Amino acid sequence: MLSVLKTRDYWRLFVGQAVSHIGDQFHLIALPWLVLTLTHDPLQLGLVLAVAGVPRALLMLVGGAWADRHSPRTIMLVSDVLRFLVTAGLAAAILSGAAQMWMVYVLAALFGIVSGFFMPAAEATLPRLLEDSQLEAGNSLMMGSNQLAGFLGPVVAGVVIAAFGVNAGTGAEQTASLTGIGAAFVVDALSFLLSALCLMYVRKLPALNADRSSHPLADVISGLRYAWNSDTIRWVVFVLAAANFLIAGPMFVGLPVIAQDRLPGGAAALGMILGASGMGSLVGMLCVAMLPRLDDKHFAKLVFVLMVAFGISVGILAFVNNTWVIAGAMALAGLANGYASIVFMTSLQRMTAPGFLGRVMSLIMLAMVGLMPVSQAVAGVIIRFSPTALFIGAAAGFAALALLVLMKQPALTSKETSLTPPCVQGSIA
Repeated sequence: MLSVLKTRDYWRLFVGQAVSHIGDQFHLIALPWLVLTLTHDPLQLGLVLAVAGVPRALLMLVGGAWADRHSPRTIMLVSDVLRFLVTAGLAAAILSGAAQMWMVYVLAALFGIVSGFFMPAAEATLPRLLEDSQLEAGNSLMMGSNQLAGFLGPVVAGVVIAAFGVNAGTGAEQTASLTGIGAAFVVDALSFLLSALCLMYVRKLPALNADRSSHPLADVISGLRYAWNSDTIRWVVFVLAAANFLIAGPMFVGLPVIAQDRLPGGAAALGMILGASGMGSLVGMLCVAMLPRLDDKHFAKLVFVLMVAFGISVGILAFVNNTWVIAGAMALAGLANGYASIVFMTSLQRMTAPGFLGRVMSLIMLAMVGLMPVSQAVAGVIIRFSPTALFIGAAAGFAALALLVLMKQPALTSKETSLTPPCVQGSIA
């Protein structure tokens, strides 16, 4: 697995993205802490997150088309430079005591817009730096480093912010807290700078769709048409969107509620459960690189097993009040999630025609994150009436999804939907 790091360009991309992932965790802790310190208003925090999330979802498909029309490496490089400048500017304002909420909204909006372009470009870059046989290992290491950063980053960020929050007195405490938040944003800014420097030494990647005579929105439509005409791509997008809709609400709304109401450990129990989920996900990602590659005929069977694992894990939450049992169930769900993420992503990278890679990756990113806010909102409504209904409903949804996958198996394993790259005739518009 580690032999993939001998590829020079991949190694540089890996280092840059690993550093950036750590910076992302500082951002995830520092941003809400800044908003609450400045306003003490949870509604403001929700608005800031919406300002970042909405443009990211709206621009994801456009970003995918852009990654096909232009060099994905250049898009990533420009994105990192822009985010460095804005984050460094906000950090300077915080440390000088001049931070205001309009600055936070500007940062959130820019991050949302840039993410809509950066995420598809990043997924379209990796397959062009590695051989086909190295994709599993490359994706596993890249996504595994992201998962590992999710363990370490928040802890370190919390320590940095807390280290400056020890002064006495209301004014002194606020100043000290803002200093810690400013330091966290400095780390975040530096991570973008280091990522940009690494990308500068990655070889240039020319655009694979050089025909720019068509309107970018026409490229988006042609990408959607390409994905729809592929039975496997269409089905995987559906499965990913449905699975993420079914799991997001129970995970991010349901788990905190049952931890508070039913588990003796409270917040500590929630931390243990989420940690178990994260560890399971990391193990699942690494397993893909270490286990033999699946052939086409086993692909649908794997998806069926993963949906069953998700259903069992979520269903257990409806009846169990033991933290260790719930942590074990979430570790199983994390294992399935980590394994599925790599297998789905690698399979689609392998089978997609190069000129459509950015657009297909953007569609996958949208399927994975686009329905999360809807799922969380629906879960919030259901759980007010019955937490048990939320988890049983999600488990039933996964059971139905597993049956659909089982019924779809012949189409997923036919020659028309092979996981080898399809031959595209004519020009790519």
